[in-house]
Order: sequence, then structure tokens, then C-alpha cells
Amino acid sequence: MQRFANSYLCSMKQKNEIVRSALYNLGIESLNAMQEASLQAIAGKNDIVLLSPTGTGKTLAFLLPLLQLLKGDGDMIRALILVPSRELALQIDSVFKAMGTTWKTCCCYGGHPIAEEKKSISGNHPAVIIGTPGRIADHLRKGNFSPETIHTLIVDEFDKSLELGFRDEMIEIISQLSGVTRRMLLSATDMEEIPEFTGLNSPVTLNFLQDSAPEESRLELLKVVSPSKDKIETLYKLLCVLGNRSSIVFCNHRDAVDRVNKLLKEKGLYTETFHGGMEQPDRERALYKFRNGSCYALISTDLASRGLDIPEVEHIIHYHLPVNEEAFTHRNGRTARWDAKGTSYLIVNETESLPGYQGEDISDYIFPDKIPQPAKTLWVTLYIGKGKKDNVNKVDVVGFLYKKGNLSKEDVGRVDVKEHYAFVAIRRSKLKQLLTLIRGEKIKGMKTVIEEAQ
Repeated sequence: MQRFANSYLCSMKQKNEIVRSALYNLGIESLNAMQEASLQAIAGKNDIVLLSPTGTGKTLAFLLPLLQLLKGDGDMIRALILVPSRELALQIDSVFKAMGTTWKTCCCYGGHPIAEEKKSISGNHPAVIIGTPGRIADHLRKGNFSPETIHTLIVDEFDKSLELGFRDEMIEIISQLSGVTRRMLLSATDMEEIPEFTGLNSPVTLNFLQDSAPEESRLELLKVVSPSKDKIETLYKLLCVLGNRSSIVFCNHRDAVDRVNKLLKEKGLYTETFHGGMEQPDRERALYKFRNGSCYALISTDLASRGLDIPEVEHIIHYHLPVNEEAFTHRNGRTARWDAKGTSYLIVNETESLPGYQGEDISDYIFPDKIPQPAKTLWVTLYIGKGKKDNVNKVDVVGFLYKKGNLSKEDVGRVDVKEHYAFVAIRRSKLKQLLTLIRGEKIKGMKTVIEEAQ
């Protein structure tokens, strides 16, 4: 077993062995100060308010304490985790499953049939429900699960949930949780007053927002001047210079995201879109391609500024200036995470001025004399039309590609098997050969669609 550097973990008593095991399964050797403080605070009887910037590891800060609260809870729903977005719900569910505990979860969110979730709740007997307020409220209205058995309520990205207009749904849900004895509220911004509907009882506040200052020293801010009001040509040149390094381009509106992406693709760039108007499978595919390197630039609304697990983003580009300082902070929080460095570019035309909160001390970005051609991606994403529901797992997918597609270990990147399909990153140089070799082949004896994900 790996050696745990964290002194708190090393002194755990036997009752906390499950937490130690979960960290081992996740490959984590130590916790940061915020996560450790959360674990210690849960030993008390008070509710908890945890304030910490985006990208500091809040998921572990509430999942680890939750493991201590679940104990041996049988086959009833004991904990509810409310989150503002589908992606965050899926991310938390993935981390919980990776902990390797005996407790089951059910992930509930819009964009796919509620009947599938109802079947999972009644058949799998999850101990933990993770979901968006709208979908959870819908389940409760339909009587799909009993709220009385829930003893722990966790609300992640609480401030974002309010911002997105989920106040009424959260009031509806929390008012039915008569058996809740512990509440934990997490936020990336400070709040002058916590709404009464949360039901928090003499909460202990863990405020780590001030610890975000070192991040600013790792983040370089640059101003990019666009000679025309339409900034698309300036953005294109900037992305060409950045080459194959990962970038998120933020726009203020969905239609702008679609327009910018269309124009950049026409110019030969590998980009994907991400916003709330997209269907859930399309959003998942875009994020997967961005994470695995099949595209270098994600064009998004502020939906991508919080609640997403997107590691190693090197560049943030503000195509549109953020609507306020909070949005600016959360956008920039996608880079310079942990000990990494990052760069934030603000594209402005001659009629625009930098926002007042930005300050005046910001350098101009100077383009090189020669702008390179758009960089090709090393990876491309393969779509396979079978998934977990067809008893297909990662080993099956990789074995199929090795045996039938004549690929080596170096040719296969990230593999992600969903309920009804799978995504695989493969080397772009091998795509044509692979599709020729596997034409007509079956995976686990099943015919299916295998093609490049569009």
C-alpha cells in the first residue's frame, strides 16, 4: 500500500479505515489543508459551510466526510448531494465509484429518461443520490423515492445553484427532508447571508477563500487588441500561435459560441462547443474530446467555468469580456490550478475598455511576425455503439482494438465506457488503417457502429 504522507490519515483509528481505503483506491497519498479541515470538522455535531475557490478539491472535501457518516446504512437512501449541473453530478458519481466502497449511488439529471433513474433507484438500492435540483424535485413529485430516510444533505456549488435559478426547487426538496441531521454546504464565493431554507443549524464555517491568493501569482494576464469589432480573426490567430496547448474560449451567449465555433472550424481549427442549450450526449462528447486531446480549444459559455473536471487547461481566452468580477474569477479558475501555471487573455477591440476590477497593470500580447497554420491534434475520438448495458467494459474495448485493429498500447489513449456507448482516443495517424481493419468485425460477438466521433 502507498505510504500516506498526511499526518491525520496516518493516525486514523480503525473506524476510519474506509476513508483510508478510498484514498488508496483513488491513488491519493495526502490531502490539502482544506480537505483535512473538512474531515476533522465532520467529527463534531455541527453543520458545515465550506468556502473554497474553484479547482481546490472540494469533491473529496465532502465525499470523505460522507463515508464516515454513512456507516453501515443498509439498502435505503441515506444521503442526497445536490449540484447545479449534469456534468458535476456525473463527475461526483465517478469519484465516488472510484473509491471502491460497498455503497451504491444513483446519478439523476435532465437530458435523459427519468425512467432509467427510477429503475436504478428501485432496483439497485443506492445509499447516495446525486442530482440536479430540477430532476430531484421531479423524482420527489412522482414519489420515486422517500425523502424521510435521508440523514445527510450536501449542496455543492450552492452559490452557482442560486445563480442558475434553482432556489425554488431547492426549497421544495429541502422542505421534505424531515430526517436530515447533518448538512454541508459548499461554495466558491462568500455569502453575506445563508438563506433560511437550507436549514443549517449553528454551522461551522471553513473559509479557504483567502488561500486563493497564490493562484494569482501563477496566472499571467495579457490583453490582446483586436483591430476590428468582430474579434474572430484575432481569436483565430491567437489559437494558431497557441498550437496544440489546451484552451477554453469564453463567450457570453450560446449563439455566439455556435457562431465562433463554426467560423473557427471553417478555418481548420479543431474546436468543440459547450453550453446549456446542447443535448447531454453532445455535451459529454465535447468534454470527452477536449479532455483526451482530440480538440485543443473548447468554445463555451460560463457553464464551463465551474463544476467541471478539466485538468491541465493552459490558456483561458475571454472572447467576450466577463459580465462581472465573479465571472472573471471563475473563468480564470479553470487554469493555474494546484501548482500549475496558466495564462488568461482578454481580447478587446478599440471601442472596449478593460473592466475596472481588472486594474491597469496588464501587459499587451504581441503576435509573432509569422502566424503558424492550425495545429493538427495527435488524437482522434472513436465512437463505439456498445456500452456497460451491453456488458462491454474497458478491457473489452482495448482488447478489440489491439487484436482486430492492430493497435499498440501507444496508439490508444483515454477509454471511457458509458451506459450505451463508448469513446476511445486513438492516434490520428492510425484512424484510417483502424477503420479498414475493423470493418464488419464484432465486439464481444455483437455488431455495432464504430466510427470517428463527430
